[in-house]
Amino acid sequence: MSGPRHLVSIDDLSLAEIRELFERAQEFARDPRAWASLCPGLISASLFYEPSTRTRLSFESAMLRLGGGVVTAADMSQSSASKGESLADTVRVVGGSYSDIIVLRHPSEGAARLAASYSSVPVINAGDGSHEHPTQTLCDLYNLWVEHGRIEGIDVVLAGDLRYSRTIHSFAYALARFGANIICVPQAGFEMPEYVLQRLREEFGVEPQRADATRLGSLAAASDAMYLTPQKPHQLSLFTDARGWQVDRVDAVYMTRPQTERHGAGESTSEYLRLGKRAMAEESLRDAVVMHPLPRRDEISEEMDGDPRSIYFKQAARGVPIRMAILGTLLGRLDSNAESGAAPVQRYPVKIGDNPCPNSTCISHTETRHVSPSYQLASRSPLRAHCAWCSQELPFTHVACTSTGHYHLASAPCLRRVRPDHLVFMRDEGQARELGFEPPQRAARTCP
Repeated sequence: MSGPRHLVSIDDLSLAEIRELFERAQEFARDPRAWASLCPGLISASLFYEPSTRTRLSFESAMLRLGGGVVTAADMSQSSASKGESLADTVRVVGGSYSDIIVLRHPSEGAARLAASYSSVPVINAGDGSHEHPTQTLCDLYNLWVEHGRIEGIDVVLAGDLRYSRTIHSFAYALARFGANIICVPQAGFEMPEYVLQRLREEFGVEPQRADATRLGSLAAASDAMYLTPQKPHQLSLFTDARGWQVDRVDAVYMTRPQTERHGAGESTSEYLRLGKRAMAEESLRDAVVMHPLPRRDEISEEMDGDPRSIYFKQAARGVPIRMAILGTLLGRLDSNAESGAAPVQRYPVKIGDNPCPNSTCISHTETRHVSPSYQLASRSPLRAHCAWCSQELPFTHVACTSTGHYHLASAPCLRRVRPDHLVFMRDEGQARELGFEPPQRAARTCP
């Protein structure tokens, strides 16, 4: 018997399943009060280790609309977590005995994947650190689908703190999967992380290009804009010049607040991007809807609230029907004709040496009692690997093979033939020697 189905990442759903969720959400949106017979007797548990208003309340409202019940731990600092209880133990108690599905928000990247590995009921990721927020992504995609009737081929500006916003990262992956074009307009110093760009290249064929965003006016005046598109290089050459890809018009502007709760010392947003009527007066933005995952600070002027292009309050309201569709699907109360999720990703345990993940807030560092460090290969040539929990790229200069006992520079061609589960990633040659590996010229056996 197969285990419960979880929603940890947007990649857990196929494009067909996402479109099916949109259709379901449309049905729920027509009359949200008509579905109380769908999930009677079922209970959803909200486990929120970080503050939330819209995500938590929209999930709880969605479950109540479906006729189910809700138990809430909205402030986990007041729970047994403050006594040292691990996330894994909490999930094992809450799942099954107390609830039929868990909605989890946690500050550590990879926490939702850990919870899913221990839970006997479906786990929904409501945000894990700066990693992913798949249900917000589904809500955002649903809004684009409602407003434009499609997602494929549209042009979307992502503006603000692109480095730390998990919403932005999930949204970018999903837009790329659907074949949308992305214009990155970051706050200076808060550009899209390299590991996100790398994944967009490798998994979705997205080609990052310098963008000429002069037609976006003051919105992009202080930014080094970047254009991310699934189009092929020969197509790009038709539309670019020395200044970069010319952005003539966009279909949506997605603004995000500074994620100050994740900023390090010395990172300032004192001159943060601000969107108002003057910025939106540009011809290129005339038909663009304005979106924001909320809460906002000052990055969108209140004068925009009455602008018919501003849909951020509608965007939040539409979170209820899309989350009704998610809950109904994962609880098995909605039939599906769509082909199920993406192919499983192979993950390999780190058997030798320290945890190679460089991210100090990854769940593999914050909950070592229940998490074994692991990795997944991103590329064989050049050899690249990611933490299997938080997706951060592993930094290494040397790689060893456990079957031969010797190490090589990471660029060594022979490493392409080593079995993935026999690889050991090391920060330098000194670490390789400390772990007992030998250089190839002294090894008794040759590289396989």
